[in-house]
Amino acid sequence: MGHLQLPARTPHAFMYVTSVLFLMGLMACSGAENSPPPVADTGTVGAEEAVGERLFLDTRFAQSFKVRLDNGGTINDSQVGDSVVERLETLGAPIDPGPFKGLSMNCRACHLVDDVLSSPGGGMKTYADLARRSPVPVRADGKTHAPRNSPPLVNSAVERPGGVLLHFDAEFTSMEDLVAATFTGRNFGWLPGEKAQAIAHMAKVVRGDDGSFDLTDTGLSYRVLFTGTNPNIPDELRMPPQFRAFVGSASDQDIFNAVVRVVSAYVKGLLFSQAEDSGALIRSPFDVFLAINNLPQQPSPNESPLSYSRRLLTLINAPSFSPQFVTSNPNRANGQFQFHTQTFEFGATELAGLKIFLTEPATLPASPAELTTGTIGNCLACHAAPNFTDFKLHNTGTTQKEYDGIHGANTFSSLVIPNLAARNGNYDAFLVATESHPNASERFRAIPLLADPTLTDLGVWNVFANPDIPNTQSKIRTILCDDQVPCPLSDSVLLDRAVARFKTPGLRDLGHSAPFMHNGQFDTLEQIVEFYREVSDLQRAGLLRNGDQELGGIGLTIQDIGPLTAFLQSLNEDYQ
Repeated sequence: MGHLQLPARTPHAFMYVTSVLFLMGLMACSGAENSPPPVADTGTVGAEEAVGERLFLDTRFAQSFKVRLDNGGTINDSQVGDSVVERLETLGAPIDPGPFKGLSMNCRACHLVDDVLSSPGGGMKTYADLARRSPVPVRADGKTHAPRNSPPLVNSAVERPGGVLLHFDAEFTSMEDLVAATFTGRNFGWLPGEKAQAIAHMAKVVRGDDGSFDLTDTGLSYRVLFTGTNPNIPDELRMPPQFRAFVGSASDQDIFNAVVRVVSAYVKGLLFSQAEDSGALIRSPFDVFLAINNLPQQPSPNESPLSYSRRLLTLINAPSFSPQFVTSNPNRANGQFQFHTQTFEFGATELAGLKIFLTEPATLPASPAELTTGTIGNCLACHAAPNFTDFKLHNTGTTQKEYDGIHGANTFSSLVIPNLAARNGNYDAFLVATESHPNASERFRAIPLLADPTLTDLGVWNVFANPDIPNTQSKIRTILCDDQVPCPLSDSVLLDRAVARFKTPGLRDLGHSAPFMHNGQFDTLEQIVEFYREVSDLQRAGLLRNGDQELGGIGLTIQDIGPLTAFLQSLNEDYQ
């Protein structure tokens, strides 16, 4: 079954694939006189996720910890006091102390779960943070924040047609590539050009770890855990062979690769609760509504999510449909969510919102009559059920709204953006920093500032046809070419289509992932719906630069905001 996993140090529990670890006091000892011989076996399925959680939490892989070691610190003394984790940024007052105060950066600092569950301004998160843009360690480049908000990791690696595209700008085609780039990147304090240092440092920490600093309380060293066969390893931590490594004799790169594999397995295992037999999602009010009304919970074989969504609308609009509404949570004695404060329900308002969400216009753009009547969300164009994302790339106007809000109306439309030849002909002036181009300006993957109107975030534009990012090109090209294979359009034309496009997020459990959008510019669902009303008007008026044509099909009135947001809230998840 799917799961959301919390560390064993907390009193709360999501649904586990791996066992909760209460292995305090197990010490790394091999070769003792009376020890049994090493065990050769196939390991335990899911053990890699338990070990991956420990690596995900480890704060010693950051650049600031290397500085501490260089200044005489020791590997198993984790105290650093990096300012970036002293306090936790929120939409209001920061949370002080932050959950990793006194330590340094780790994956969990930007992908929180229950770390600030009871803190004012905190709460449960689906492996996302609370800041509009994620803070990063201070280095010589002067950057204090990433250009984007941390997306939730739950369900981030679900199966999808055409392969995986990860990150807001589709920079990565596998979880392994994303994890490797994170461990060696700016979020961990490493500057472009320092990848080799980051890998060597991680290998040093893994080799020298004695198990005494372990936020999951296994008490075993990485050297022991990665063998997979040491007799002191309990079954729930005995990783299958493909995740093992001989830390004592492996190269720095081999150790790094092993860590990346295990952490990637952990992230891939972060899933919302599913039915064992079908894999259908089961614990949101929406999913319970489908189940009690015998409505299909997922597409039929060979049925696309879009066709499934249209079929679902037909079923709930049928004159014979007499809905049973959800008034309590069937999975809990008190009938409510465990972590959401809203009532667990799917009633007439949510049903009206579902119909708005699934309703399409007769033509694009929506007609004046349709705009007057409203109730046309056209949301399924990009957010088809049951995952509520098409896993593609769209320009919804988010970048333009932020830029125009800083520099004035219609200024984004007049921003000078270089064409393909100019951009690639002067990489450092326009593109993103990489190992090959560590001094690149990143001006078009930047936080916009009033003092510098050349700064903005153009999303996929930074990645497509970028010679330093080869792996993701074919998949991006197919999407930009509207799934035509082979694509008849040149890369120059497709680059224009890439301006300000970002990957479509899923819509499940939005109540645990605010603030919203890649730049964290919206605090509430009502603000988002109002935003789409605004940009749909801009698209129809031809005022949205490179806007997605489906925006022109949105026809919402003020009266539609309440039902639509109620439906979106019905996608909030309960956990097991």
